[in-house]
Amino acid sequence: MSVDIRKYMLPHTSYEVEDIEWSSRMEYGSRDTVLPRALTVGDSICNGYQGDVRRELEGICHLSFWASSLCVTAPTYLRELETVMERFPYRVVTFNNGLHSLDRRDLGEWGEAYRLIVEYMQAKAPAARLLLVLSTPTKDPALTERSRALNDVVLRIAADKDLPVVDLFSAMDPLDRKTYWSDCYHFRQEAVKKQAEIIADAIKEQLALGPAGQE
Repeated sequence: MSVDIRKYMLPHTSYEVEDIEWSSRMEYGSRDTVLPRALTVGDSICNGYQGDVRRELEGICHLSFWASSLCVTAPTYLRELETVMERFPYRVVTFNNGLHSLDRRDLGEWGEAYRLIVEYMQAKAPAARLLLVLSTPTKDPALTERSRALNDVVLRIAADKDLPVVDLFSAMDPLDRKTYWSDCYHFRQEAVKKQAEIIADAIKEQLALGPAGQE
């Protein structure tokens, strides 16, 4: 579906580029048109669990993912997302953005950009079921509280738009930081596998409901 992405861009943004900006994308089973397809959008946490999510969904649906360092306030975010959204007709889309936004001073700006991205996804893929994924905690207590604050914004948007939420934060927060974290932000394989199971189960549940709007 053709959508004018300019409608979903902030008129002004305080976004500052990171020292290293990166983007990673992969589309599994791209030649097959029989099985449905899910898309996971996120950051390095998404990049970490996508392989296990693909294995969890094998034979059920194909997986595409786009992971990026870009905050939703970045002027280029929507342009890169549009390239991904136009590739396939997705049945389920999971969306996360947060860990690269922990230092954003203006939560209001971030929340408005996040809301606009959600509205863009709904307009671009009206038959897809959209799930909002909460950001994970960190090993740093202050950064974890910042992640919680970003998640509170997401929860308000989810409630306003009646969208389901996948809560990775609550699943990870009780875990021992020394055992399950590989650094301040990232996780060892046992925790990554748990994240993948949560994401895959949420996708399976949404697939069983059929295309959006067909409850």
